[in-house]
Amino acid sequence: MSGKLLFNEAEWDFATLDRTYKAIEEIALNDLKLDVYPNQVEIISSEQMLDAYSSLGMPLMYNHWSFGKLFAREDTMYRAGYSALAYEIVINSSPCISYLLEENTMTMQALVMAHAAFGHNHFFKNNYLFRQWTNAEGILDYLAFAKHYISACEERYGREEVEFVLDAAHALMDQGVFRYRRPPKPSRERVLEKRRRRAAYEEEAYNDLWRTLPAGIEPPAVPPTPDDEEFDGDIKLPEENLLYFIEKNSPTLRGWQREILRIVRNMAQYFYPQRQTKVMNEGCATFVHHTIMNILYDRGMISEGSLLEFLHSHTSVVFQPEFDDRRFSGLNPYALGFAMMSDIRRIAEYPTAEDRDWFPAFAGSGDWVGALKDAWANYRDESFIEQFLSPKLIRDFRLFALYDKADEGAYNVSAIHNEQGYRKVRSLLARQYDTGIADPNIQVVDADLKGDRTLFLEHKMYRGIPLHHATKDLVVAHIERLWGHDVVLEEVAD
Repeated sequence: MSGKLLFNEAEWDFATLDRTYKAIEEIALNDLKLDVYPNQVEIISSEQMLDAYSSLGMPLMYNHWSFGKLFAREDTMYRAGYSALAYEIVINSSPCISYLLEENTMTMQALVMAHAAFGHNHFFKNNYLFRQWTNAEGILDYLAFAKHYISACEERYGREEVEFVLDAAHALMDQGVFRYRRPPKPSRERVLEKRRRRAAYEEEAYNDLWRTLPAGIEPPAVPPTPDDEEFDGDIKLPEENLLYFIEKNSPTLRGWQREILRIVRNMAQYFYPQRQTKVMNEGCATFVHHTIMNILYDRGMISEGSLLEFLHSHTSVVFQPEFDDRRFSGLNPYALGFAMMSDIRRIAEYPTAEDRDWFPAFAGSGDWVGALKDAWANYRDESFIEQFLSPKLIRDFRLFALYDKADEGAYNVSAIHNEQGYRKVRSLLARQYDTGIADPNIQVVDADLKGDRTLFLEHKMYRGIPLHHATKDLVVAHIERLWGHDVVLEEVAD
């Protein structure tokens, strides 16, 4: 196939997509040695892409008003020309589902297949956080169950009752994850018993047939939802996962409400690794598509016109506005991630004396594929930046550190481009990607189960920064709705 163009025009058909996919796959697996889940590539319309945005990018999702609100906003912005659509959406599942926009040109379809179906796919399958915290093989089945279960609850208990629980659970999603330990797994016997009771509940709850009976004939009484997680008063403290604690220990929640909390916290846990690997995940996918597209061109499989179209899109994605540019909103994760991946390759192939001092493990080894795959598998954003951000990139991005103290009238420059400054800049930048610092550290510290059942929470302030007062009161109100009794949140110095 080398030397023969895969396509020579912007229009695409499925035969061209298939031919191009196979060429990309050969490079990804043989040249880059990527290890991926089976791929499922789907072409969707702009409205379907907007719908995917609004449902957290998932192929199946339960109903909630916030998804519709987000869809309306994104649709209005898109139709008015204020925002563009993503070229693709990719799902961390097995098979790995990649949604491609039907409006893409053939060049863009090739780019996003390389980016999503192989770049993101490899990262999902191999990074330790995704391997530890997510179940790619089971997520699609679980989403189908969640959608069906919540729909059944809406029919039985009413949409308002279900939204009452979902609203509160969604408000606590960031505090509904296990950060430092694996979620506890029930015994096999307990799982089988839950499945049996759930199947019995669904069979008894299925009453569509009775709706067709003549007037005057009533369906049989429907039993209550099985309460498979009844409150038993056995608590372990402190507990960082608020949703988990409330689900297991709330004195007032019914079984179906506990199941909804479990669904929401499982979704929060599923997305938690993505929050910790934005720079790495996008950097990996961007580096992979950049490498594959250039190899396709070098082998005569895409034209110069396609290469220029690809480069135009690529440079827009990795563009980093200056600090005084009105478009500036911090470091672009695509720009930083791609720059660091490319820099690792440079250090492995053409190191300077400085590189050899900073990265003796792989500088000059020539094995840039091995170095990148090791980084993709064993780091998250914080540790990746701490380990691999080079002095050259610090100079290229013109990074330095400012010391800001609230009661002083001016900033102090605390780190510049010297040996000590490079290390301090790298460390400070890494801290900004630590979700343990970005998210409030709120834990359950006590519960008066034998008295008035007040729940006591503690927020350990980072650098003395308290919670926003109005937002704090709103979130506490959601916790009280789920707990069913008073909640006290105290802020203490870390």
